[in-house]
Amino acid sequence: MTASSRGPNPEPPAAADRAPESAESAPPGPEDPPGSEEGPEAEAAPETGSVEETGPGASEASAAVESAVSAVSPESAEGGAPGDEADGADEPGEDGSDSAPEGVSDPAEDASPAEEADGGGTGSGATDPAEAADTADAADTADTADTADVADTAESAGAADAGELSEAAAEIAAQRELQARIERRKAEKDGPVESGAKLSGKAADLLAAVRAVESGQKPGKVFFDAPAPAPERPAPSAAAPSPEAVPRPRERRAEQSGGAPETVAAVRGVLAEGGAPESLAAGAAQALGAQAADALREDPWRLLSVPGVRPEQADGFARALLGDACGPGDERRAAALIVWRLEGAALRGHTALESSAVRAALAERSVPDPDGALERAIAEGAVLVFQDGAEDLAEGDPEHPESSGDPGRPDGGPEGVDGSGDGSAEAAVAESPAGPVLLGLDRYAMAEESLADGLARLARSGPDARWEAAEPTELVRAVAVSGLAVHTGGEAARAEPVALASAAEALGLRAVVAVHSERARPAVGPAAVTAAGLLSGAEGPGRDGDGALALDLLVVLDAPLLDVESAAMLVESLPDGARLVLSGDPGQLGAAGAGRVFGDLLAARVCPQIVSRIPDPGPLGELVSGIGAGELLQVAAPGKEIVIVPVRDAGEAVHRTVQLVADSVPRAIGVPAEQTQVITVGHGGAAGTRALNAALKQRLNPGPGRFGGFDPGDRVAYAQAPGRTRPGTVVSADAEGLRIDCEGAPVTVPKERVASALRHGWALTAHQAAGMRWPAAVVVLPGDAVPGLSRPWVYTAFGRGERHLSVVHGVDQALPRAVAEIPAPERTTRLRPLLEGLLAAPV
Repeated sequence: MTASSRGPNPEPPAAADRAPESAESAPPGPEDPPGSEEGPEAEAAPETGSVEETGPGASEASAAVESAVSAVSPESAEGGAPGDEADGADEPGEDGSDSAPEGVSDPAEDASPAEEADGGGTGSGATDPAEAADTADAADTADTADTADVADTAESAGAADAGELSEAAAEIAAQRELQARIERRKAEKDGPVESGAKLSGKAADLLAAVRAVESGQKPGKVFFDAPAPAPERPAPSAAAPSPEAVPRPRERRAEQSGGAPETVAAVRGVLAEGGAPESLAAGAAQALGAQAADALREDPWRLLSVPGVRPEQADGFARALLGDACGPGDERRAAALIVWRLEGAALRGHTALESSAVRAALAERSVPDPDGALERAIAEGAVLVFQDGAEDLAEGDPEHPESSGDPGRPDGGPEGVDGSGDGSAEAAVAESPAGPVLLGLDRYAMAEESLADGLARLARSGPDARWEAAEPTELVRAVAVSGLAVHTGGEAARAEPVALASAAEALGLRAVVAVHSERARPAVGPAAVTAAGLLSGAEGPGRDGDGALALDLLVVLDAPLLDVESAAMLVESLPDGARLVLSGDPGQLGAAGAGRVFGDLLAARVCPQIVSRIPDPGPLGELVSGIGAGELLQVAAPGKEIVIVPVRDAGEAVHRTVQLVADSVPRAIGVPAEQTQVITVGHGGAAGTRALNAALKQRLNPGPGRFGGFDPGDRVAYAQAPGRTRPGTVVSADAEGLRIDCEGAPVTVPKERVASALRHGWALTAHQAAGMRWPAAVVVLPGDAVPGLSRPWVYTAFGRGERHLSVVHGVDQALPRAVAEIPAPERTTRLRPLLEGLLAAPV
């Protein structure tokens, strides 16, 4: 790139919204406090000239990028530069839907990804939840940006026309049935628990377990040994989901109603007494049920069950209601903090946490006796306790003979239990070769166990002679011998499992291909369905008389985006003898929700694994494949497939992005603005989705935003369900709400939910864009995006363009460093050891 002079640098414009937020989240809550995703506030936007202009201030960024990717500017290729048509769009406007109320902010799940990791955060507001779906942005980085932000998504999901069962409502009903089955299993295992010190049944076992395991007196097998589950799947209780079934907690938040009016009114009164915003009443009624007012008065810390409420806010509410009777050592406070901590971890993908991490979190919140608080929570069934590997230790490990205990000590426990060491629970856990003691919520524990049982049932189903007549490809041979198979590869490799489904249909078998997003369906074929639509019954073959899906083969593309609960519902719905193929790219960002289903299944190696050898074509395929291998390669782009635009600050990044979308890409590449997607790290900041969407709206579809900040023709992102973003376009508005078109499907969003369910969609986060592709993509990397960069993030963002990729680059050497050195953050899950225990012999 040749350098040229820049225009003058006027006074900086006011930033519309500088608050960083979780990059994966769905529509924002009313207030977005600073988080860890987007780093420092960006510099103000200077007024700049054409897209190919560079200057001395950009020399380092230009050199860094040109060493990795050969930059070809569309304008320079044409011999001309666009004028300053985008002038005036470089000052981000204010999104009318982002105004914040006074007091405690309205629901949003977690403040920031790093907040859970190191106790940070402002504590006075809530951030956008779910990019969950990074969740949230659900979501996928615990220490940086793009974690799973799912709370607002959950609140806003499921909008539908009155009197008609919507797709979201049907999906909720399907999820209810699974939760009902899980609750029945739990009830069968649980014994009666008396209040106070007397415990019996499972609660007594759990209390004894955590004391003995953490002290090292006994191996976990004594308490957690259980017979192996039967391989056969019990028939579902009903052929169709029961609308009357009790929804699981997160789905309660997704329902349109916030509870009965009298319940909301009663909760509003209690909130007023405690000085909390009345706007939390609907969320509290949804989370706590018909007796929400009494529950809050009896235990004010249950306010933490409302998305977005922080512990310090719940403490203030409790002090106002309880007065001197309120203290940091209150048992109710400790129990609520434990559940809140585990729910927050689930937003970042964890299905369990080490007991030491929960203990440290309690100590950080000034709980005087964290160990006692944990014991009480386990005894009361608020959390479950696990220790992976305890069964092996109880039987003795020839490689670690000391794990069988010291015969010189009566109990055979580790040093310290009999007084010869420090005897602390911390030391016992640290010394235990069985691994750390894990704590989890029953919701995720039951989902993981159900999923492991279902996957084991499929893997044990044995050969199927019907596949002998098909052409013996690798995938055909895999499904012929096993009911479960895993397929990995890039975008081009998706053709292989699709061809498997076609081969099944040629054999007379019932085959279904499920994708993550409606946008991915046309590339797969008209018969493709979405995983959410398949579960809800709105798409696919329907159910048989036993309530199982009427199919012989299910191929799930984008399988890394499955969270543990969705995966459990899919597997539970498969009939005995069916074949399941999970296909996806392990290099991409993971699920917005809790779990690491695809990665755990790969790591367990309990079924056939087919690695595709089909490379992604062209310069874009070469670039993305190199990123997956940890290298930012120098790629020739003779057809202007890749363009790098260096920028000095976030303001210039917004200005150049508008120029690219509105002028340069349509003119030089031939891709219109409506088929170009902007992708950035987070929602907040001077170059986040809100600032970019405001500038793009001003240029592409200016208007007063008279329908809750939206006008007909606006591109929007509709958060229909946690971790699931549907791109659409505003069509009209009427008394029922805002009518939008989502890939040809009409959707009506009730007017009371527009602010929480929708945001403008010219710019998305990488987690929101996962599972979808556009003809052209513009990835925006301002300087404050550095904390949110990782190899999976770059891999996912750069792979969203089919024909063209523009990179608005202001992070200098942080980009190649993220690709080479920053992998996906680990998630604490139990699925892998569960699978290894059920299917001990690797396939």
